[in-house]
Amino acid sequence: MSATALPSSGDGRPEPGPGAGVGHKSCDASGMADIHRMFRAGFGEAPSLVAGVADGDVVHAEVVSDHLRMLSAGLHAHHEGEDTMLWDALGERAPSCSVHVQRMKAQHAQLLVHLLELDAALPAWRSRGASTDAAALLSALNGINGALADHLPDEESNIVPVMETVITQQEVDALATHGRKATPKGQMFLQLGAILAAQPDGGIAWQKAHLPGPVRVIWRVVGRSKYEANRAELVGDRRP
Repeated sequence: MSATALPSSGDGRPEPGPGAGVGHKSCDASGMADIHRMFRAGFGEAPSLVAGVADGDVVHAEVVSDHLRMLSAGLHAHHEGEDTMLWDALGERAPSCSVHVQRMKAQHAQLLVHLLELDAALPAWRSRGASTDAAALLSALNGINGALADHLPDEESNIVPVMETVITQQEVDALATHGRKATPKGQMFLQLGAILAAQPDGGIAWQKAHLPGPVRVIWRVVGRSKYEANRAELVGDRRP
């Protein structure tokens, strides 16, 4: 049986370069929506993944727990990058965006509450796989999904267009690098697969835009099979 696909649905702060200013597209920030798709899809299916773990099935709970930790680490880093590298720059270069920036900060603070709840609930459930430990986990996930439903479209509509007029490509790339550094050890291919699977075309265009040819070959030869095997484990199909 083939693995179930993920449902469809980025250190330092460089100085602004020449041409950065309102009315001039100084960068391509479309990658923000690409990463958001992964968070929407990943957290969106997370409650069903938790519910799919049989009471006491520690092996399955460990697989799902590792997956949720990867998502949590990614969202923590994504928001940390924006908090430390983006908001001040937007406030300085596009003062009219300040009201949106303040709202983003408040939304991040609310999401952090739910993410910390998730992080705190994972160890007990991971170690026992007990359904009695799942309630706190599901509550945190519901909070995250509710907050993401407000935050992500708001950011895409009101922040990304301003980014593309006042933020440099170097700064956007630094945000992406910051996010990638948070990928847990050994989960690079799993995160890459999640990003690709969440794109409308299954990641074909994303690969061409963001992955050098040799990396695309490594993904096809090694990475995709690792991702698909992990997907099978996540949904409970651990047959050889």
